[in-house]
Amino acid sequence: MLDRENFIQEITAKYTCGGEKIILGKGIFNGEVLPEVDVYIPLSTVNRHGLIAGATGTGKTKTLQAFVEQLSQYGIPTMVMDIKGDLSGLGAAGENTPKVQERYSKTKLSYQPQAFPVEFMSISDEKGIRLRATVTEFGPVLLSKILGLNDTQSSIMAIIFKYCDDKILPLVDLEDLKKVLQYVAEDAEGKAEFSRNYGSISSASLGAILRSIVALEQQGARAFFGELSFEVEDLLQTRDGKGVVSILRVTDMQSKPQLFSTFMLSLLAEIYMKFPEIGDTAKPKFALFIDEAHLLFSQASKTLLNQIETIVKLIRSKGVGIYFITQVPGDIPEGVLGQLGLKIQHALRGFTAKDKKEIEKAVQNYPITEFYKASELIQNLGIGEAFVTALDEKGIPTPLVDTFLISPESRMDILTPQEIDHLVENSNLVQKYKESVNRESAYEILNARMNSAVVGEGAVSPRGNDKKEAGVFEQVLKSPLAKSVGNTLVREVTNMVFGMLGLKKRR
Repeated sequence: MLDRENFIQEITAKYTCGGEKIILGKGIFNGEVLPEVDVYIPLSTVNRHGLIAGATGTGKTKTLQAFVEQLSQYGIPTMVMDIKGDLSGLGAAGENTPKVQERYSKTKLSYQPQAFPVEFMSISDEKGIRLRATVTEFGPVLLSKILGLNDTQSSIMAIIFKYCDDKILPLVDLEDLKKVLQYVAEDAEGKAEFSRNYGSISSASLGAILRSIVALEQQGARAFFGELSFEVEDLLQTRDGKGVVSILRVTDMQSKPQLFSTFMLSLLAEIYMKFPEIGDTAKPKFALFIDEAHLLFSQASKTLLNQIETIVKLIRSKGVGIYFITQVPGDIPEGVLGQLGLKIQHALRGFTAKDKKEIEKAVQNYPITEFYKASELIQNLGIGEAFVTALDEKGIPTPLVDTFLISPESRMDILTPQEIDHLVENSNLVQKYKESVNRESAYEILNARMNSAVVGEGAVSPRGNDKKEAGVFEQVLKSPLAKSVGNTLVREVTNMVFGMLGLKKRR
């Protein structure tokens, strides 16, 4: 062990920043909190991504909360996945409790309780902005990966999208996609037309695709696919100079990992496509915090993991930082973990042989230090205390430092239902995305065609359309949605990156 003065000198030198910065806390040496040792990270490195890990109850959520608050103060908007339902307190000022006073007396920092601007969002039935996307926006490549289709089934999906483009059959929701599959598989006219122009498709393959769609619907995807589509530019709000914190309320996602993965991958890809290239700047444009990150990776296929890894590598140039919050670093795939510049490691508990292996792996991810016996101390870190290593302004990893973390200045408890209702009712974005729009799309068009073949002209669609077949196509050709549907495969071939992600720009 080196002495106290050497520790102060080395850590202070490595964590000193010239530009704008965020403070995580104060350095600890031999169990003593040293107020003179500031643990800063440069604001310019926030887009290098990060990890907040640790056992349950060690303070990960409060670390995340304090981090988000400081970004907001710099005018940087953020989005957080609130899976446990305990981040709504960002919208109210904190309380100067005895515990907070004790913590700040050790750090010699000032505590200023304050609320931060928040927006609540949902992909299910939670209160807040309804986030939706259309099937067309996903595209055949990404949709096939989400559904877990094999190569043959994926090629069929690509042909289905091509068919819908050629025939001007907008794919808005999953009902549209299922109706197209039904039409080319069961309807005599549709099956013959499809086989003549695009080749025949086995009923077994179509059945497998339909079963995969139904399985996704069982996790709540029916409510996610549709219009109005959420525009990711609405994440970049500021109020009174503070960045707005978008809180995605996904407390019911623990049992729906496929839907959660579907949403997250589409969000990341959409951000990558829509945000302009800005490279490395003095501060990031946006930061995304994914709590309980193991839900994103636990049931993902190898192909899907590769998609996520690719996006994480590329999205930094858009000025976007991604932060994963989970219990052990091993929850994050190696290819993604290697991209994370900031690591905040709360305590890990070695109760089982598996736990001890995770501790060994975690320690190996951190720089070697002469100041601590990391493998021992990592099991004895207190609540609100963590190992930290980051990147300095030159992108060089900083030494490992045991850090006494600051507390959030917003409420460390949740908002009441009445407080949430008040914020939701006064949100302009909630009103913008409140109503689901059911435009005429593939479902209505094919229902009209199939019904007219049976009962003649004037058949009524189960979804409420009473149009003749010829009139349907005339109206669809003139509709804004139909005009927005381009040739999917041509776009994917001509745009390598978009093709890789399996998504298309919104038209």
